Amino acid sequence: MDLQLMGKRAVTAKYELQSMSSSQKKEALLFIADRLIKDASLLLEKNEIDIKEAQKNQMHPGMIDRLKLNRERIEAIAQGIIQVAGLQDPIGEVIEEILRPNGLKILKMRVPIGVIGIFYESRPNVTADAFALCFQTGNAVILKGGSDALYSNKAITDCIRSALVESKINPDCIQLIETTDRETAKAFMKLDQFVDLLIPRGGAGLIRSVKENSTIPVIETGTGNCHIFVDESADLEKAVAILINSKTQRIGVCNACESLLIHEAIAEWALPILGKALQEKQVEIRGDETTMHFLPFAILATEEDYGKEFLDFIISVKVVKNLEDAIAHINQYNTKHSDAIITQNQENAEKFLREVDAACVYVNAATRFTDGFMFGFGAEIGISTQKIHARGPMGLKELTSYKYMIYGDGQIRE
Repeated sequence: MDLQLMGKRAVTAKYELQSMSSSQKKEALLFIADRLIKDASLLLEKNEIDIKEAQKNQMHPGMIDRLKLNRERIEAIAQGIIQVAGLQDPIGEVIEEILRPNGLKILKMRVPIGVIGIFYESRPNVTADAFALCFQTGNAVILKGGSDALYSNKAITDCIRSALVESKINPDCIQLIETTDRETAKAFMKLDQFVDLLIPRGGAGLIRSVKENSTIPVIETGTGNCHIFVDESADLEKAVAILINSKTQRIGVCNACESLLIHEAIAEWALPILGKALQEKQVEIRGDETTMHFLPFAILATEEDYGKEFLDFIISVKVVKNLEDAIAHINQYNTKHSDAIITQNQENAEKFLREVDAACVYVNAATRFTDGFMFGFGAEIGISTQKIHARGPMGLKELTSYKYMIYGDGQIRE
Protein backbone atom coordinates (compact mmCIF):
# COMPACT_ATOMS: atom_id res chain seq x y z
CA MET A 1 0.00 0.00 0.00
CA ASP A 2 1.40 3.39 -1.05
CA LEU A 3 1.06 5.57 2.05
CA GLN A 4 2.74 8.51 0.34
CA LEU A 5 0.08 8.45 -2.36
CA MET A 6 -2.67 8.22 0.27
CA GLY A 7 -1.17 11.22 2.02
CA LYS A 8 -1.08 13.26 -1.18
CA ARG A 9 -4.67 12.35 -1.99
CA ALA A 10 -5.78 13.31 1.50
CA VAL A 11 -4.13 16.74 1.18
CA THR A 12 -5.88 17.32 -2.16
CA ALA A 13 -9.19 16.24 -0.65
CA LYS A 14 -8.83 18.48 2.40
CA TYR A 15 -8.51 21.61 0.28
CA GLU A 16 -11.54 20.62 -1.79
CA LEU A 17 -13.48 19.85 1.37
CA GLN A 18 -12.55 23.15 2.98
CA SER A 19 -14.11 25.03 0.05
CA MET A 20 -17.50 23.39 0.63
CA SER A 21 -20.35 25.28 2.27
CA SER A 22 -22.08 24.15 5.46
CA SER A 23 -25.23 23.26 3.51
CA GLN A 24 -23.26 21.12 1.05
CA LYS A 25 -21.64 19.19 3.88
CA LYS A 26 -24.97 18.71 5.64
CA GLU A 27 -26.65 17.42 2.49
CA ALA A 28 -23.81 14.94 1.88
CA LEU A 29 -23.87 13.64 5.46
CA LEU A 30 -27.62 13.05 5.36
CA PHE A 31 -27.24 11.17 2.08
CA ILE A 32 -24.46 9.01 3.57
CA ALA A 33 -26.54 8.21 6.68
CA ASP A 34 -29.39 7.07 4.45
CA ARG A 35 -27.02 4.97 2.35
CA LEU A 36 -25.63 3.18 5.42
CA ILE A 37 -29.13 2.14 6.47
CA LYS A 38 -29.98 0.97 2.95
CA ASP A 39 -26.75 -1.05 2.80
CA ALA A 40 -27.29 -2.59 6.26
CA SER A 41 -27.59 -6.14 4.95
CA LEU A 42 -24.23 -5.92 3.20
CA LEU A 43 -22.60 -4.35 6.25
CA LEU A 44 -23.93 -7.13 8.48
CA GLU A 45 -22.75 -9.76 6.04
CA LYS A 46 -19.20 -8.40 6.13
CA ASN A 47 -19.34 -7.91 9.90
CA GLU A 48 -20.32 -11.57 10.32
CA ILE A 49 -17.02 -12.57 8.66
CA ASP A 50 -15.16 -10.60 11.32
CA ILE A 51 -17.29 -12.03 14.13
CA LYS A 52 -16.74 -15.63 13.05
CA GLU A 53 -13.00 -15.06 12.81
CA ALA A 54 -12.99 -13.46 16.27
CA GLN A 55 -14.86 -16.43 17.75
CA LYS A 56 -12.48 -18.81 16.01
CA ASN A 57 -9.56 -16.95 17.62
CA GLN A 58 -11.34 -17.09 21.01
CA MET A 59 -11.54 -13.33 21.33
CA HIS A 60 -12.85 -12.14 24.70
CA PRO A 61 -16.67 -11.70 24.75
CA GLY A 62 -16.27 -8.04 25.74
CA MET A 63 -14.15 -7.39 22.66
CA ILE A 64 -16.56 -9.29 20.42
CA ASP A 65 -19.32 -7.04 21.74
CA ARG A 66 -17.28 -4.03 20.62
CA LEU A 67 -16.86 -5.58 17.19
CA LYS A 68 -20.43 -6.72 16.60
CA LEU A 69 -22.87 -4.83 14.39
CA ASN A 70 -26.61 -5.34 14.23
CA ARG A 71 -29.41 -3.34 12.65
CA GLU A 72 -29.95 -1.34 15.83
CA ARG A 73 -26.27 -0.35 15.96
CA ILE A 74 -26.24 0.55 12.26
CA GLU A 75 -29.29 2.73 12.89
CA ALA A 76 -27.40 4.33 15.78
CA ILE A 77 -24.38 4.96 13.53
CA ALA A 78 -26.61 6.63 10.96
CA GLN A 79 -28.36 8.63 13.67
CA GLY A 80 -24.97 9.85 14.91
CA ILE A 81 -24.15 11.11 11.41
CA ILE A 82 -27.55 12.82 11.17
CA GLN A 83 -26.97 14.48 14.53
CA VAL A 84 -23.55 15.73 13.41
CA ALA A 85 -25.15 17.10 10.23
CA GLY A 86 -27.65 19.00 12.36
CA LEU A 87 -25.01 20.61 14.56
CA GLN A 88 -23.75 24.10 13.86
CA ASP A 89 -20.73 24.08 11.58
CA PRO A 90 -17.87 25.48 13.68
CA ILE A 91 -15.68 26.37 10.71
CA GLY A 92 -15.50 30.13 10.20
CA GLU A 93 -16.67 30.91 13.73
CA VAL A 94 -15.05 34.08 15.07
CA ILE A 95 -13.79 33.07 18.50
CA GLU A 96 -12.46 36.50 19.41
CA GLU A 97 -12.33 39.95 17.83
CA ILE A 98 -9.70 42.50 18.85
CA LEU A 99 -9.47 46.13 17.73
CA ARG A 100 -5.99 47.55 18.36
CA PRO A 101 -5.31 51.26 19.08
CA ASN A 102 -3.54 51.54 15.72
CA GLY A 103 -6.72 50.51 13.92
CA LEU A 104 -5.78 46.88 13.18
CA LYS A 105 -8.76 44.53 13.46
CA ILE A 106 -7.72 41.02 14.51
CA LEU A 107 -10.12 38.10 14.18
CA LYS A 108 -9.39 34.74 15.78
CA MET A 109 -11.23 32.30 13.51
CA ARG A 110 -11.91 28.58 13.83
CA VAL A 111 -10.41 26.52 10.96
CA PRO A 112 -9.90 22.82 10.12
CA ILE A 113 -6.82 20.97 11.41
CA GLY A 114 -6.18 19.45 7.95
CA VAL A 115 -5.54 15.72 7.57
CA ILE A 116 -6.29 13.55 10.60
CA GLY A 117 -5.06 9.98 11.02
CA ILE A 118 -6.94 7.64 13.33
CA PHE A 119 -5.83 4.29 14.76
CA TYR A 120 -8.60 2.23 16.32
CA GLU A 121 -9.41 -1.31 17.43
CA SER A 122 -12.48 -3.53 17.08
CA ARG A 123 -15.23 -0.93 16.87
CA PRO A 124 -16.40 -0.56 13.25
CA ASN A 125 -18.74 2.29 14.24
CA VAL A 126 -15.62 4.44 14.66
CA THR A 127 -15.18 4.32 10.88
CA ALA A 128 -18.41 6.24 10.32
CA ASP A 129 -18.17 8.40 13.44
CA ALA A 130 -14.66 9.58 12.61
CA PHE A 131 -15.57 10.36 9.03
CA ALA A 132 -18.68 12.38 9.96
CA LEU A 133 -16.88 14.56 12.49
CA CYS A 134 -13.86 15.09 10.27
CA PHE A 135 -16.00 15.82 7.20
CA GLN A 136 -18.16 18.36 9.05
CA THR A 137 -15.03 20.17 10.26
CA GLY A 138 -13.33 20.22 6.86
CA ASN A 139 -10.73 17.58 7.70
CA ALA A 140 -9.74 14.67 5.47
CA VAL A 141 -9.26 11.43 7.41
CA ILE A 142 -7.04 8.39 6.96
CA LEU A 143 -8.16 5.41 9.04
CA LYS A 144 -6.14 2.47 10.35
CA GLY A 145 -8.43 -0.05 11.99
CA GLY A 146 -7.53 -3.36 13.60
CA SER A 147 -7.26 -6.58 11.63
CA ASP A 148 -10.16 -8.03 13.62
CA ALA A 149 -12.61 -5.54 12.04
CA LEU A 150 -11.11 -5.31 8.55
CA TYR A 151 -14.14 -6.55 6.58
CA SER A 152 -16.54 -4.37 8.58
CA ASN A 153 -14.38 -1.25 8.28
CA LYS A 154 -13.86 -1.76 4.55
CA ALA A 155 -17.60 -2.22 3.95
CA ILE A 156 -18.46 0.98 5.81
CA THR A 157 -15.67 2.92 4.07
CA ASP A 158 -16.71 1.65 0.64
CA CYS A 159 -20.30 2.65 1.37
CA ILE A 160 -19.26 6.18 2.36
CA ARG A 161 -16.87 6.61 -0.58
CA SER A 162 -19.57 5.46 -3.01
CA ALA A 163 -22.02 7.97 -1.57
CA LEU A 164 -19.41 10.73 -1.84
CA VAL A 165 -18.83 9.93 -5.51
CA GLU A 166 -22.58 10.11 -6.14
CA SER A 167 -22.57 13.47 -4.36
CA LYS A 168 -19.74 14.64 -6.65
CA ILE A 169 -17.37 14.99 -3.69
CA ASN A 170 -13.78 13.75 -3.64
CA PRO A 171 -14.00 10.27 -2.02
CA ASP A 172 -10.48 10.66 -0.64
CA CYS A 173 -12.03 12.68 2.17
CA ILE A 174 -11.96 9.21 3.76
CA GLN A 175 -9.32 6.53 3.13
CA LEU A 176 -8.77 3.22 4.88
CA ILE A 177 -5.40 1.55 5.27
CA GLU A 178 -6.27 -2.07 4.57
CA THR A 179 -2.81 -3.53 5.21
CA THR A 180 -2.70 -4.80 8.79
CA ASP A 181 1.02 -5.45 9.38
CA ARG A 182 2.95 -3.50 12.01
CA GLU A 183 5.47 -2.05 9.58
CA THR A 184 2.71 -0.29 7.66
CA ALA A 185 1.30 1.04 10.92
CA LYS A 186 4.71 2.40 11.96
CA ALA A 187 5.25 3.97 8.54
CA PHE A 188 1.88 5.69 8.84
CA MET A 189 3.00 7.19 12.15
CA LYS A 190 5.88 8.88 10.29
CA LEU A 191 3.68 10.47 7.61
CA ASP A 192 4.05 13.96 9.08
CA GLN A 193 4.58 15.46 5.63
CA PHE A 194 0.87 14.96 4.98
CA VAL A 195 -0.88 14.15 8.27
CA ASP A 196 -1.42 16.92 10.83
CA LEU A 197 -2.72 14.92 13.80
CA LEU A 198 -2.94 11.29 14.95
CA ILE A 199 -5.65 10.04 17.29
CA PRO A 200 -5.31 6.48 18.66
CA ARG A 201 -8.52 4.87 19.95
CA GLY A 202 -8.07 1.55 21.69
CA GLY A 203 -6.21 -0.26 24.44
CA ALA A 204 -3.18 0.90 26.37
CA GLY A 205 -0.81 -1.02 24.06
CA LEU A 206 -2.03 0.74 20.92
CA ILE A 207 -1.94 4.16 22.52
CA ARG A 208 1.56 3.59 23.91
CA SER A 209 2.82 2.39 20.52
CA VAL A 210 1.49 5.46 18.72
CA LYS A 211 2.88 7.85 21.33
CA GLU A 212 6.32 6.23 21.22
CA ASN A 213 6.64 5.89 17.43
CA SER A 214 4.80 8.86 15.93
CA THR A 215 6.48 11.93 14.47
CA ILE A 216 2.98 13.41 14.10
CA PRO A 217 1.32 15.21 17.06
CA VAL A 218 -0.86 12.75 19.04
CA ILE A 219 -4.00 13.14 21.12
CA GLU A 220 -4.24 10.28 23.61
CA THR A 221 -7.70 8.74 23.97
CA GLY A 222 -9.39 5.64 25.19
CA THR A 223 -8.10 3.78 28.23
CA GLY A 224 -10.56 4.07 31.10
CA ASN A 225 -9.92 2.91 34.65
CA CYS A 226 -13.06 4.65 35.95
CA HIS A 227 -13.91 4.87 39.65
CA ILE A 228 -17.06 5.22 41.72
CA PHE A 229 -16.69 6.42 45.33
CA VAL A 230 -19.63 5.75 47.65
CA ASP A 231 -19.40 8.44 50.35
CA GLU A 232 -20.72 7.99 53.88
CA SER A 233 -23.80 10.14 53.12
CA ALA A 234 -24.65 8.31 49.88
CA ASP A 235 -28.18 7.30 48.97
CA LEU A 236 -27.49 3.57 48.73
CA GLU A 237 -30.39 2.87 46.39
CA LYS A 238 -28.91 5.37 43.93
CA ALA A 239 -25.43 3.97 44.53
CA VAL A 240 -26.49 0.43 43.60
CA ALA A 241 -28.26 1.55 40.44
CA ILE A 242 -25.37 3.78 39.33
CA LEU A 243 -22.75 1.14 40.09
CA ILE A 244 -24.55 -1.66 38.24
CA ASN A 245 -25.26 0.56 35.25
CA SER A 246 -21.69 1.84 35.11
CA LYS A 247 -20.16 -1.61 35.44
CA THR A 248 -22.47 -3.99 33.59
CA GLN A 249 -24.50 -2.16 30.92
CA ARG A 250 -21.56 -2.67 28.52
CA ILE A 251 -18.34 -4.09 29.90
CA GLY A 252 -16.18 -3.49 26.83
CA VAL A 253 -16.27 0.31 26.80
CA CYS A 254 -13.81 2.84 28.17
CA ASN A 255 -16.37 4.61 30.38
CA ALA A 256 -17.38 1.45 32.28
CA CYS A 257 -16.63 1.48 36.02
CA GLU A 258 -13.61 -0.65 36.87
CA SER A 259 -13.06 0.29 40.52
CA LEU A 260 -15.36 0.83 43.52
CA LEU A 261 -14.32 2.77 46.62
CA ILE A 262 -16.47 2.91 49.74
CA HIS A 263 -16.24 5.01 52.91
CA GLU A 264 -15.29 2.91 55.94
CA ALA A 265 -18.09 4.44 58.04
CA ILE A 266 -20.73 2.61 55.97
CA ALA A 267 -18.72 -0.38 54.72
CA GLU A 268 -20.14 -2.86 57.26
CA TRP A 269 -23.74 -2.54 56.04
CA ALA A 270 -23.34 -1.02 52.56
CA LEU A 271 -20.72 -3.36 51.13
CA PRO A 272 -22.87 -6.51 51.47
CA ILE A 273 -25.67 -4.74 49.56
CA LEU A 274 -23.35 -3.48 46.82
CA GLY A 275 -21.52 -6.81 46.72
CA LYS A 276 -24.75 -8.78 46.36
CA ALA A 277 -25.87 -6.56 43.47
CA LEU A 278 -22.55 -7.12 41.70
CA GLN A 279 -22.63 -10.85 42.41
CA GLU A 280 -26.11 -11.12 40.89
CA LYS A 281 -24.62 -9.72 37.68
CA GLN A 282 -21.79 -12.31 37.84
CA VAL A 283 -19.17 -9.63 38.52
CA GLU A 284 -15.99 -10.95 40.15
CA ILE A 285 -14.90 -8.75 43.06
CA ARG A 286 -11.22 -8.22 43.82
CA GLY A 287 -10.93 -6.34 47.08
CA ASP A 288 -8.67 -5.36 49.95
CA GLU A 289 -8.69 -7.26 53.27
CA THR A 290 -11.54 -5.14 54.69
CA THR A 291 -13.65 -5.86 51.64
CA MET A 292 -12.95 -9.59 52.01
CA HIS A 293 -14.03 -9.40 55.66
CA PHE A 294 -17.48 -8.14 54.66
CA LEU A 295 -17.65 -10.08 51.35
CA PRO A 296 -16.29 -13.61 51.93
CA PHE A 297 -16.72 -14.43 48.22
CA ALA A 298 -14.32 -11.64 47.16
CA ILE A 299 -10.81 -12.33 45.90
CA LEU A 300 -7.79 -10.50 47.31
CA ALA A 301 -6.84 -7.66 44.96
CA THR A 302 -3.29 -7.09 43.77
CA GLU A 303 -1.64 -3.72 43.25
CA GLU A 304 -2.06 -4.24 39.51
CA ASP A 305 -5.83 -4.75 39.89
CA TYR A 306 -6.33 -1.21 41.20
CA GLY A 307 -4.80 0.30 38.07
CA LYS A 308 -6.35 -2.06 35.53
CA GLU A 309 -8.97 -1.52 32.84
CA PHE A 310 -10.60 -4.97 33.00
CA LEU A 311 -13.15 -4.67 30.16
CA ASP A 312 -14.70 -7.71 31.83
CA PHE A 313 -17.10 -8.73 34.58
CA ILE A 314 -14.41 -7.92 37.16
CA ILE A 315 -14.16 -4.95 39.52
CA SER A 316 -11.60 -3.85 42.11
CA VAL A 317 -12.95 -2.71 45.48
CA LYS A 318 -11.29 -0.82 48.32
CA VAL A 319 -12.54 0.56 51.63
CA VAL A 320 -11.13 4.05 52.26
CA LYS A 321 -10.92 6.14 55.42
CA ASN A 322 -12.46 9.33 54.08
CA LEU A 323 -12.99 11.57 51.06
CA GLU A 324 -9.35 12.65 50.98
CA ASP A 325 -8.22 9.03 50.94
CA ALA A 326 -10.61 8.30 48.06
CA ILE A 327 -9.36 11.25 46.01
CA ALA A 328 -5.72 10.29 46.61
CA HIS A 329 -6.42 6.69 45.52
CA ILE A 330 -8.24 7.79 42.38
CA ASN A 331 -5.53 10.25 41.37
CA GLN A 332 -2.92 7.53 41.84
CA TYR A 333 -4.63 4.79 39.83
CA ASN A 334 -7.05 6.38 37.38
CA THR A 335 -6.39 7.02 33.70
CA LYS A 336 -7.76 10.60 33.80
CA HIS A 337 -10.98 9.46 32.09
CA SER A 338 -14.14 9.46 34.23
CA ASP A 339 -14.73 9.18 37.98
CA ALA A 340 -17.85 9.61 40.13
CA ILE A 341 -18.89 10.27 43.72
CA ILE A 342 -22.19 9.16 45.21
CA THR A 343 -23.01 11.55 48.05
CA GLN A 344 -25.68 13.72 49.63
CA ASN A 345 -23.03 16.10 51.00
CA GLN A 346 -22.69 19.11 48.69
CA GLU A 347 -19.37 20.19 50.20
CA ASN A 348 -17.88 16.74 49.57
CA ALA A 349 -19.29 16.75 46.05
CA GLU A 350 -17.66 20.08 45.23
CA LYS A 351 -14.33 18.98 46.72
CA PHE A 352 -14.42 15.77 44.65
CA LEU A 353 -15.20 17.76 41.48
CA ARG A 354 -12.32 20.16 42.11
CA GLU A 355 -9.63 17.74 43.18
CA VAL A 356 -10.09 14.56 41.12
CA ASP A 357 -7.79 14.74 38.09
CA ALA A 358 -9.96 13.40 35.27
CA ALA A 359 -11.50 14.65 32.05
CA CYS A 360 -15.02 14.01 33.38
CA VAL A 361 -16.00 14.04 37.05
CA TYR A 362 -19.54 13.09 38.12
CA VAL A 363 -21.77 13.60 41.15
CA ASN A 364 -24.56 11.02 41.59
CA ALA A 365 -24.51 9.81 37.99
CA ALA A 366 -23.10 6.88 36.02
CA THR A 367 -19.71 7.17 34.34
CA ARG A 368 -21.33 5.72 31.19
CA PHE A 369 -22.43 9.22 30.18
CA THR A 370 -18.90 10.15 29.06
CA ASP A 371 -19.80 9.98 25.40
CA GLY A 372 -20.06 12.55 22.63
CA PHE A 373 -23.63 11.49 21.81
CA MET A 374 -24.71 11.74 25.46
CA PHE A 375 -23.07 15.17 25.76
CA GLY A 376 -24.97 16.40 22.71
CA PHE A 377 -21.91 16.55 20.47
CA GLY A 378 -23.20 13.96 18.01
CA ALA A 379 -20.77 11.16 17.25
CA GLU A 380 -17.37 11.53 18.92
CA ILE A 381 -13.86 10.97 17.67
CA GLY A 382 -12.81 9.64 21.07
CA ILE A 383 -12.39 10.57 24.74
CA SER A 384 -9.21 12.57 25.27
CA THR A 385 -7.51 11.76 28.57
CA GLN A 386 -4.84 14.43 28.19
CA LYS A 387 -4.91 18.16 28.82
CA ILE A 388 -3.38 19.79 25.74
CA HIS A 389 -5.76 20.93 22.96
CA ALA A 390 -8.68 18.64 23.86
CA ARG A 391 -10.01 16.90 26.95
CA GLY A 392 -12.99 14.58 27.37
CA PRO A 393 -15.41 13.71 24.53
CA MET A 394 -14.02 15.14 21.30
CA GLY A 395 -16.79 16.59 19.17
CA LEU A 396 -16.67 19.09 16.32
CA LYS A 397 -14.87 21.98 18.01
CA GLU A 398 -12.12 19.68 19.28
CA LEU A 399 -11.31 18.82 15.64
CA THR A 400 -10.57 22.41 14.74
CA SER A 401 -7.67 24.80 15.16
CA TYR A 402 -7.71 28.56 14.67
CA LYS A 403 -5.88 31.25 12.82
CA TYR A 404 -5.63 35.02 13.14
CA MET A 405 -7.00 37.17 10.33
CA ILE A 406 -5.74 40.74 10.48
CA TYR A 407 -7.38 43.63 8.65
CA GLY A 408 -5.39 46.81 8.17
CA ASP A 409 -5.49 50.10 6.29
CA GLY A 410 -1.86 50.78 5.55
CA GLN A 411 -0.47 50.36 9.10
CA ILE A 412 3.27 49.85 9.43
CA ARG A 413 5.27 49.01 12.53
CA GLU A 414 7.50 51.79 13.90
